Amino acid sequence: MPQPEYDVVIIGAGPAGSTTARFTAAAGLRTLLVDKRQELGAPIQCSGAISRHALEDVGIVPDDEFIHEAIYGFAIYDQTGERHVHDYRSLKPDEYGSGPGRKPLGYVVDRRRFDRYLLTQAERAGADTWLKTEGRGYTPTDDGGCTVHLRRYNQDIDVRARLLVGADGLQSQVGKWAGLQTHIKITELAGCLQFIVDRVETEGLLEIVTGHEWAPGGYAWVFPKGHGYAEIGLGVIATMTDKPARWHLDKFMTQSFFRERFADCRILEVQGGGVPLAAPLRTQYADNLILVGDAARHVNPITGGGLHTAVAGGKIAAGFITGHLEDGMPLRDGALRAYQDVWLDALGDKMWKLYGIKTDIFHNMNIRERDEQLYATMADYFSPTSEFKKI
Repeated sequence: MPQPEYDVVIIGAGPAGSTTARFTAAAGLRTLLVDKRQELGAPIQCSGAISRHALEDVGIVPDDEFIHEAIYGFAIYDQTGERHVHDYRSLKPDEYGSGPGRKPLGYVVDRRRFDRYLLTQAERAGADTWLKTEGRGYTPTDDGGCTVHLRRYNQDIDVRARLLVGADGLQSQVGKWAGLQTHIKITELAGCLQFIVDRVETEGLLEIVTGHEWAPGGYAWVFPKGHGYAEIGLGVIATMTDKPARWHLDKFMTQSFFRERFADCRILEVQGGGVPLAAPLRTQYADNLILVGDAARHVNPITGGGLHTAVAGGKIAAGFITGHLEDGMPLRDGALRAYQDVWLDALGDKMWKLYGIKTDIFHNMNIRERDEQLYATMADYFSPTSEFKKI
């Protein structure tokens, strides 16, 4: 049986991998997208917030298939309840709102449906898509390409490729195959937990609560979920507390200035996992290999948000791959550093700057000062004039 041959094999069919596959396939590259899961978007480890511009920039049309709720701005709180609001319905009423000719600022999406939608778009663009397929390794070959070792439905399959893309998430196994340092320090991994609840009113804003009292090393949030539901969650850094995230979330819900608002809520679902608040990987490429999305730690180090940077990074990766392969450029001996340089110029340099800001805040051992710095930073970050709007 002849060995399957592709220009690009992408391991990981989350938002970054599926977006990369859609654009490479649409450009005419033979593309294979694989994922070890049988259901995409699970387990859910993020709140699902993404801006409208982030979707439009990569050609994703907002669709009721995956949208839970429209978002119109932000409310940032300090730990006492003082808040700074950026409601774009008031800031730019001619552009933002729910009326005719007006649009939302962003959305909370259903991650299962969103990831499935992105996979469908990749498949319709011409990519082959294999679920329940595990990546086992890769081997560069003498002709300048590589062999990707897969296991599909308990059958070992070797696939020929020119380039392998690792989009397999935090602490990427694909990156480890190439000897890249994909591990993350526990001091930069937030343990996150959120409840999907009923009977909590929201106002079309993403509400973010700062302060060591409620979320040491991170922040708490209340996000609209649609259909009368809400997400209540928080992330904490293990080295800054001796209590688990569940303890802190219970405390936030029962003792914070939101306690009366939460008093009658009913928990319908529990979601959680690790979210990096770390710098991007310093090296995101190897021979015949690049990393994208969470695998390369393309995650906002202040907010932990990764959806925007995942789809944007997927488009950047696909554009680089298409041009690089069409021009017959080399794929070894550091040649793929050019991919990282393109990404740094588009997104990465500002992510590194954000990482520096975050590091300075949390190196301050004075908790009161640190809380003030974080509140001011978050309030400024979400303002209409922020230099980080695309991150």
